[in-house]
Amino acid sequence: MLGKSPSWQDADGACSGYLIEEDGSAVLLDCGNGVFSKLRRYRDYTRVDAVVISHLHADHFLDLVPFSYALTYAPRQQPTPVDRWPGTDHPARPKLHAPSGATEVFRRVVGAWGNEDLIENAFDIEEFDVDSQFAIGSLKFRFASVPHFTPTFAIDISSTNGGGRVTYGADCSPNEKLVEFAQGTDLLIVEATLPRPERTGIRGHLTPEEAGEHASRANVKRVLLTHVSDELDELWVKKCARRKFPGQIDVAREGAVFVT
Repeated sequence: MLGKSPSWQDADGACSGYLIEEDGSAVLLDCGNGVFSKLRRYRDYTRVDAVVISHLHADHFLDLVPFSYALTYAPRQQPTPVDRWPGTDHPARPKLHAPSGATEVFRRVVGAWGNEDLIENAFDIEEFDVDSQFAIGSLKFRFASVPHFTPTFAIDISSTNGGGRVTYGADCSPNEKLVEFAQGTDLLIVEATLPRPERTGIRGHLTPEEAGEHASRANVKRVLLTHVSDELDELWVKKCARRKFPGQIDVAREGAVFVT
């Protein structure tokens, strides 16, 4: 767990970011504000194989900007020796899997103050749609569209080496698709953003109780509640989810490790 905050960061916290590792492969799932510095505590950023972005809201992709600056300007990435770094003709350029239209969004965001091609030069971008499937090392990725304020994808990660399965719900309002998509998963990472449904009646997020209901109907083995502000008490969040889900419930904390 690198970051679990909603769209406003916790004190000393980070927005959505999850490091998935198996058999030497490392994938960063979402890269919201504050995530890049947290990533550096646990992994050399030049040894991240890929980044996968669930949707194009800032709190899920904004730290691609500092990540890109590091891949572009860091001493170890230069063609000539700098200090203790020997220089390289093969700088790291991780894969970046992002929803259709992402390249244009990145250009608009970064172009507001600098070179619009910053992110696409730093990463090898591959845009996906709901039918896309791919493997990164022993990890297999597939997608499902879930309702939110912008096109958003739940992401299922399974091991081809007989390991566990993780399903990430991204951001979503109450829906049947996530229940179907996550059916029987070992770990459901599901948002529990709201203390109560949106005032406007226009839904885009879940309450902890709704998160628990989705987990229960999907018959998951374990649920991890995320996208929760530190302004909500962890015990209260878990108590609300417990009304609907009888199994193991964890509330996300930065630095926590989960094994499937």
